[in-house]
Amino acid sequence: MSDVRPPSPMPGHVADDLAGLQAALDEQVVAKSEGNLLIGTWNIRVLSSYTDKWTSEAGDSPKRDWHALAALAEVIRRFDVTAIQEVRRDTSALFAVLALLGEDYRVIASDVTEGDQGNDERLAYVYDSTRVQPSGLVGEIVLPPQADGEVKQFARTPYAAGFVRGGVEFILTTVHVLWGKRPEDRLPELTAFAEWMRSWADRPKDWNRNLMVLGDFNIDRHEDPLWQAFFATGLYPPAVLHDVPRTIFDDDHEHHFYDQISWFSPTLADGRTVSRLEGLEFTQTGGNVDFVPHVLTGSDLTRSQMSWRISDHYPLWLEFDVTG
Repeated sequence: MSDVRPPSPMPGHVADDLAGLQAALDEQVVAKSEGNLLIGTWNIRVLSSYTDKWTSEAGDSPKRDWHALAALAEVIRRFDVTAIQEVRRDTSALFAVLALLGEDYRVIASDVTEGDQGNDERLAYVYDSTRVQPSGLVGEIVLPPQADGEVKQFARTPYAAGFVRGGVEFILTTVHVLWGKRPEDRLPELTAFAEWMRSWADRPKDWNRNLMVLGDFNIDRHEDPLWQAFFATGLYPPAVLHDVPRTIFDDDHEHHFYDQISWFSPTLADGRTVSRLEGLEFTQTGGNVDFVPHVLTGSDLTRSQMSWRISDHYPLWLEFDVTG
């Protein structure tokens, strides 16, 4: 995969487009600094193959091209670690993005979850190796047998990876919860995942410092049963993300809570919450990246067409101070 390269030279309109995106990112995302940590999550729609041109044409399939890949790379470049959902079995687009990011950026990825519900998907972390390093912990989360001996696993196996920044370890666990025809179809899996993560956080003498969960949980509405099941375990929903649109199709009438970045902050008897983060302090800063007005400009794409080139989800991000 190391010999993947875009056609040369980059067209002028692509360079201009990327310059506009970079300016927008400067306004939407805080800069990397010596003492901070920037964590992102992004469901990138069907990140699989791509058309080996700067601009795909009417008869090309897929529509994602090098122009779109370069836009993906510019967003991911802003974060120290980005959890990516919907990476497919075919990783050619993922490695094309890495080629655009340069040799400082690395990837850790899970295997594909087999079966129809697995949807040919894997989960991945792309990270800036000049700022974070793997701690050595990686693992796919599997459930133990139930009391009746039945073993029921997640449709797409959640994936955990540990990293270190400034001497402080943190563990990210990403997931893409089963969609299902009805919200009720998602509830058992989401509940099992949240409860499993809480039990991991509570186990003494385990490798579980600074556990965070992030990804696409397919939570429809604030305070709906999915939301309540997820956060009943003590997961902390940062207020800065509460009103942030999750998908490019969200509007005033359709406001979803699919994507989350969260960690455990149990509520005490007096109503206070106590964060379990150690050596990391949430700065109360974060949001999404609204890429729609700043990518593939001049192409007159519908939002649906945009979603197949970039994504139907916005990336989310949070900033932490590394306090040691």
